[in-house]
Amino acid sequence: MKPAYVINGFLESGKTTFITYTLGQSYFAIPGTTLLILCEEGEAEYDEALLKRSRTVLEKIDSEEQLNPEYLLELDKKYDPERIVIEYNGMWDYRNMRLPLVWEMEQQITLIDASTFTMYFSNMKSLLVEQLRKSELVILNSCDGIEELANYKRNVKAVAQSAEMIFEDARGEINVTMDEELPYDVHADRIDLTDKGYGAWYIDSLDNLQRYVGKTISFLAMVMKPRKFPKGYFVPGRQVMTCCANDIAFLGFACRYDKVKDLQEGSWVTVTAKVNQEYFSEYRGEGPVLDAISIEPASKPDQEILDFSS
Repeated sequence: MKPAYVINGFLESGKTTFITYTLGQSYFAIPGTTLLILCEEGEAEYDEALLKRSRTVLEKIDSEEQLNPEYLLELDKKYDPERIVIEYNGMWDYRNMRLPLVWEMEQQITLIDASTFTMYFSNMKSLLVEQLRKSELVILNSCDGIEELANYKRNVKAVAQSAEMIFEDARGEINVTMDEELPYDVHADRIDLTDKGYGAWYIDSLDNLQRYVGKTISFLAMVMKPRKFPKGYFVPGRQVMTCCANDIAFLGFACRYDKVKDLQEGSWVTVTAKVNQEYFSEYRGEGPVLDAISIEPASKPDQEILDFSS
């Protein structure tokens, strides 16, 4: 299988600049050919000397229909590349992209110009969500002077929970935390979460779990009992709308409880639990694992689905 890297983003989001920089780095060098597929052209152009030096061949694709497994397989036979880099067109629906069977998705990266984030999130949310959904890395550049970065982080993490996020301004990488956005006292030993607080806590825990380890968390949740979970575990969580009514996901963390068999799937409970960081097989690594202190029956809330779409 040949590794394929897909670089997502709208026009002028910095995709060409990012790929140019990466091709010039020693850690990305390989002895074989790199096939670079360009799906749209912005102001930045690829330097012929760099392409030659990095053994990269450039092919342009002009339409979404042309980007199909059959045509890509023709390119594979023509160049026999060791790897493939695709600069994807942000105006194309990412759900329609298909790779040849001999190519394997190695990494998906999405670049966002922070100065235009609000415009695209408001007017082209469905396209942006599809770019983000399976991204392993999301880079927000041009962050200079923007005060809403913590909110942007919340919006992105609601869609791509496991993605690493990098924020950059003219001076380089910057640290963006959600501290000012959190609707609760993160320093308290016990945190009682409202609906708004649940969403903020869930997203912040993905990046800053250490600040919650050892604390007691209480929240209203729906019971989910995944069949593949180990005995004695369930998932208390909430349904969240990240884009539209057709794009609803259940967000929650594993919870250890000695009376899981007594819980009914889909019922509502008030969870009080201690937060731990430990290995969990379904996470394929370490992550938040809750230790139940008490699980009490609760009434279904008026707002069953939390709205992360705004």
